[in-house]
Amino acid sequence: MTAKSVILTLYSLQNPAQAIILQRFFKTWPSEYGEWDVFLGIKVPETRKVAKQYKKLPLTEIQKLLESPYHEARLCGLLILVSQFQHEIWKKWEITSLYLANTSNINSRDLVDLSAPNIVGNYYFELKDSSILDQLSLSNSLRERRISIVSTFYFIKKWQASDTLRIAETLLTDQHDLIQKAVWWMLREVYKRVDEKLIYDFLDLYATEMPRTMLRYTIERFPEPIRLKYLHKKMESLSK
Repeated sequence: MTAKSVILTLYSLQNPAQAIILQRFFKTWPSEYGEWDVFLGIKVPETRKVAKQYKKLPLTEIQKLLESPYHEARLCGLLILVSQFQHEIWKKWEITSLYLANTSNINSRDLVDLSAPNIVGNYYFELKDSSILDQLSLSNSLRERRISIVSTFYFIKKWQASDTLRIAETLLTDQHDLIQKAVWWMLREVYKRVDEKLIYDFLDLYATEMPRTMLRYTIERFPEPIRLKYLHKKMESLSK
């Protein structure tokens, strides 16, 4: 069982027409965030089936998948890591270390979103030490900053929001849309799963500092009077 056999299996499933669509969707042109990423055109459910087929792949071979130019190979490697993290608990530290050593290869929002909560978030929640997330939130790397906030999704699912709010504060004025989207996504999850008041209190402090798009999506599902309150507050700050 090797990385080469995984890639050959993925290659047999390639769909060139779908690959073109994915390369546009994930912005792979020069100077875009996903520049030079190469797609085989395989949908996520199919990649999951391949990951299940190779769920016992050794970590040394998973490393090779994470270094692959093919997006789906890297995704498959991450899905295998998530599975092993869940079922081979004696390997949790080794898997987390491998993950954090490969952040340069986890270079797309879907790669982060499908793996970070279940590996980084899970590990550091159980460790009761989220300082690594603070370090990642201050990184110059876009992908590491996204990992820092998206990893807290695991914390949210355990009804713990303080880490999410702290990281969100750090990333509040980040100019990249992938970070802004990740922040409002996590704030909405806190609102939905943990405590609405936590988000109201957060916005009372920071609504005027947030980028307009981040604010609009964060409050999108609020009751109308409360939503309008924060929109008016933001507009007033912009008019000053």
